Amino acid sequence: MVISYHGAEFFKISLGDVVIALNPISRESKLKTSRFGADLCFVSLDHPDCNGADLVTLGEKRPIIISGPGEYEAKGVWARGFPSESSYGGEKRINTIYLINLDNIHLCFLGALKSPVLPREVEEAIERVDVLFVPIGSEGVLGPADAEKISVGLEPRIIIPMHYGEIGVLNALRQFLKEGGAEGEKPIDKLTLKRRDLEGRDGGDIVVLAHNT
Repeated sequence: MVISYHGAEFFKISLGDVVIALNPISRESKLKTSRFGADLCFVSLDHPDCNGADLVTLGEKRPIIISGPGEYEAKGVWARGFPSESSYGGEKRINTIYLINLDNIHLCFLGALKSPVLPREVEEAIERVDVLFVPIGSEGVLGPADAEKISVGLEPRIIIPMHYGEIGVLNALRQFLKEGGAEGEKPIDKLTLKRRDLEGRDGGDIVVLAHNT
């Protein structure tokens, strides 16, 4: 599995021939974006910064769009979506938290979550979290302190911060790293994972991914 970051909450995850897009930035957004073809596209929030399924449609790749609460299975990927609250963009919105199982690696994508308390049904559904994607930039989503609190509670092996920089508080990443005892952590271009790599991790490792645009 290879994970790369494309700004805001936009990630590309590749496993073999399967490509997944998480919250792709749309053409209508003011944020810089990337374009590639995906097989699956997860959308947590109906906002131009998160719902750009058109930009991950390329060539023969026509993604199956997964949007909203429910159970999903496609392309060997199993996922469940749970409703939560966001105030991104200045108004209350429904945000979907996704639990995704890909090659027996358990991903938890919080999307544009605002509340520091997870819905009970999410907590009950979580068996384990190998990789947690958590927003940290405030302004309608979690701030650094609340993001750290949720991260500690879920006990993930790897934490990937998102939703900061040009759309959040400029020092949000610095604050989050300080909260997590990972000051000085340098961004890497991509994260490559195998199941056996995760078994050797104690947990709580923060990985900062560089923006790919």
